[in-house]
This record gives sequence, C-alpha cells and structure tokens, in this order.
Amino acid sequence: MKKASSILMTALLSASLLAGCSGGDQPSSEKRSTLKDGKFDPPITLKIAKQQDENAGKYLPGESLNDNVLTRWGVEKLGIKVETTLLGGDGAQYNNKLRLALTGSEQLPDIIPVYDTMLANDLIQSGRVKEITEDIKSYMPERLKKIYKEYPMTFNPVIRDGKVYGMAIAPNLTEGEVMLIRQDWLDNLKLKAPTTIEEFEQVIAAFTDGDPDGDGKKDTYGFTLSGKDSYNTGWVSDPVMIFSAFTGKNIPRQWNEDSSGKLVYGSVDPGNKEALAKLRDWYSKGYLNKELATKGAWDALADFTEGKAGIIIGRPWLYGSVKDVEKNVKGAKIEVYPTINGIDGGKTYQSGQLNDGVFMFNKDFNQMDAFFLYYDKLYDAAFGTGDFVYGYAQGYDYDIVNGEVTFDPQKFNKPLDAVQSVGKMSFTKNMPTADGPGKSFYDLAQGVKPDNGVLMRSDSNDATTQKGYVISYENADVLLPNAFNGPPTKTMQSSLEQLNTMEQETFTKIIYSKEPLEAFDTFVKQWYAKGGEQIAKEVNEWYSDVKKVDIMDQIGMN
Repeated sequence: MKKASSILMTALLSASLLAGCSGGDQPSSEKRSTLKDGKFDPPITLKIAKQQDENAGKYLPGESLNDNVLTRWGVEKLGIKVETTLLGGDGAQYNNKLRLALTGSEQLPDIIPVYDTMLANDLIQSGRVKEITEDIKSYMPERLKKIYKEYPMTFNPVIRDGKVYGMAIAPNLTEGEVMLIRQDWLDNLKLKAPTTIEEFEQVIAAFTDGDPDGDGKKDTYGFTLSGKDSYNTGWVSDPVMIFSAFTGKNIPRQWNEDSSGKLVYGSVDPGNKEALAKLRDWYSKGYLNKELATKGAWDALADFTEGKAGIIIGRPWLYGSVKDVEKNVKGAKIEVYPTINGIDGGKTYQSGQLNDGVFMFNKDFNQMDAFFLYYDKLYDAAFGTGDFVYGYAQGYDYDIVNGEVTFDPQKFNKPLDAVQSVGKMSFTKNMPTADGPGKSFYDLAQGVKPDNGVLMRSDSNDATTQKGYVISYENADVLLPNAFNGPPTKTMQSSLEQLNTMEQETFTKIIYSKEPLEAFDTFVKQWYAKGGEQIAKEVNEWYSDVKKVDIMDQIGMN
C-alpha cells in the first residue's frame, strides 16, 4: 500500500509539473515591445516575485505595493510597469510560495529573486527558469558589467553544466564589524581599548569586577554576545572575533580555502578548542552574558542598551540601535574601535557578504532588455547620477529645504516620522549599493567634499557611525565570503542539520562547563564520521567544477 501511494504521489507531482511547464508560465506580453528614445513603446509590464522585510511595504497615504512613487516613475520615464504578482513576508513564507509556484499551482512571474541556494537549484532542475548567458552579453549595460566583473564567484550558485541560470542581486562586499565600547567605562577605569586577546580579557574583567559605572554595585559585565543559532552571526552580537583570534581564517560555520587550494570547514579547526577554553573561563567568571545560549543576535543588544554590558560587536550602523544608552544613562559614551588582533599578531577575520540572493527568470520571459534597463537605472541612486542624484524620490527618502538637501525626515517640507524606503519598493528587499564596506565614508574622512547624493547621505550620519564605516573600509581585507556558496550537497541535505545541532550544543555545553574541553575533540571525530567527511568531499568536488568554468569569459566580461 505504501508503494502504491508513493507511485500515485509521484504521478500527481509529475502531472502538476507538466501542467505548469506547458501552460503556467506565459510571458508578460506576447509581442516584444521595443525601446524608443530610452522608453518602451508600447509600455510593458514586468511581473516580479518579492520577499518583503520589516522596512518594506510602508507607503504614504494613497500609495500601495503596485502603485507608488517608484512604480509611477518606471512607467513615466521608461515605459515599464513593475507589478508584484507573488509576495511573501518572511523567508520561509516566501520560499513556500515559490515552491507552490514551482509545482504548478501558481504561475512563476518574469523576475524571481531567490534567497535560498537549494530553491535556486530546484528551479534550475525544473527547467522553468531561463538560461541567460546570451542575454547578459546582449543587454547588460557596461556599468553593471563592471560591477559584476568584481564579483565572479557570485555566479557560482546558478551555474550548471557551464550554463548560467541567474545572476547575483546587487553584488557588493558589505560593511565589516567593529567593536562598540563604553568609553566612559574605559575612562573611569583608566583603560585603553583592547587590541589583543590579553587586553580584551583585562578590559572585560575590569568591566565586570571594577565597578565601571561607579554605583558601588556589582551589576555590570564585559561582553554581550549571541550563542543561540551559531557562534558566527555575521552582523551583530557576534563572537566570531574570539574564535578567529585562535583559528585565523578558519571561522565557524564557514568554508575557506586552505594553502593547498582545498576547502575546509572552519568549525573543526583545532584552534576552536582554545577559543572555547577562553570563552568557558570568561563565562565562569561572569564576564559574558549568562543567557548567551538563549539570546538571538538582536536580543543580545538589550544589555548593552540598558547599560549592563560594556562591549558589543556589530556592523557600524549598530550604533544607531544602541545609542539610547547615552540618553538613558548619565555620562554614558560609546566609542567605536577595530576588532582585536589574533594570537599570531595578525588581524581577526569575519564573514563577508557579497550579495543577498540571486535573480532568476521565467523561461518564457522575452524582455530581458527591459529588466536590464530598469535594474541599471536603479543604480543611479548608488552613484548619485541620473534621476536619483540625492535619492529615489524627493519628499520620501530626501528633501530639499530652503535650497539645502536633507535626509532627516522630520525636517522635510512635509515632515515624516521616518524616511520612506523607496528603494525597497522595487525588485528586491534592499536597494542596490556600490559603496562596498564604506568607501564614501572613507572618502569623506580624507577630505572629499560631499557633492553627490551618496556622499551627502553618508555625511548626514552621526560621527560615531561614520567612524565605524571608516574602520570597516580600512579593514576590508578581514571580510571573508564563504567559499562554498552552491546548493546543499547530497549529504548536506541528509546530515547537515544534525551536524549543525551537534556543533552548537557541543560549543555551548563547553562554554557553560557542562562538558569538558575534550568534548571538542569528540565533536570533531563525530562530525567527520556522521557525514562531515563526505560533505567535505562533495564540497570540494563542487569547488573543482566551478573553478573549471571561466564565467567572466563565458558571459563576455574578460
């Protein structure tokens, strides 16, 4: 009975896929519209899928998802109407909707942002997405080609058998992490910001035991971090600096190339044992937040904001999220510093992000020229050119008041509680940027005048945030993108979740002194035995295959 049921389900799935392939994915228009004087005539509609985040979907009165200042701009200036036909909220909901469309119960739109490498792989395997090598050669503008040429590895997730089935969404090396420290505590205890692991320990010990706030109570501690999901958050409340101090580039939950050119998994590096020993010691002495294992990255901010913790690590914009402590606690002052060096004297490393998902396209979509025109024009805001010199829309994300450009929404001619994130009204969750880890901030620090929208916007930030971005830019060499960015391998699909759980539990139990330090050695052996060895083999087979493809030559960018 089980077998018959399985056959029936397979038949039904096959039928739905065939139905979807034959009739479900129609192009936006039966005839191709042509470009006349920079505008499509007759106008065309690009249908898109979209995952929204917490800052998207906020519109001024009278505007909506498919009728707003940016959609109207597209029609008026380019003859392109953007229509969202498949919408999802969080990542899981969005992926579920795409999978429903993939099995034929919903129509795939023309443009499909995909944020999951397994889903991207399934879309390719389905035969329902477009191979775009020739489209890139024919239609990608030179400005975009220059950007994509900087980040060839972002094509890896969408290459199959030498063919290209998509492209990264706005490739750009994002900002790095910095240390935010209670400067008033350092000053009260006559300490300097730490630059080594030994100095870091001295500072967090003093922040815990030295009464840095001078209230005569033992109610502070040194370092707040997140240990809930992994020990490499990649953005805020991140303890990865401590691991990298002992492991160098082999940071947890990430694949990196070793000296022989093979990819190795950072979490099994022997140096992690020393890092865990250090964290265990600090935890036992009260230098760390006691509930670190239950604190998500965002949750771990609370103790710093409330004046309980002295150091937190995160991207430069984090200051804006924790600066309330300077209002709420008398004398509180936050300063920003580079992360510490490793035990070998070199820098510590962090995860570097190159893109947030990939664009894929309905196989029947025949207006790639329209996509590239619209997408390239969105980059005007990233360079301060064209229609978007200061931002996407006056009165939304900037305004001109008495002849002066302002990015403060409360100073707009029609004041707003918050700027309207016009860039989030388009194809993707975030607007394109080309500023890297903070080039505009670095340029300002070198005396460049803020004479375009990008520089003006950066200059409008507070001094602490600006300093953080300068540090980020100056230390861009510590940002390591994950060298494995392909779809989950066969063994990953069956074993990775179990291995990740084992890793997280082992690391946490060691830090909490619920397991001896030797539990790390046991974990490494079990990791290899329970699938890790095979995963490493499969990852390196994938890496060998992608290195054989000169993608830049193939798409005409060499």
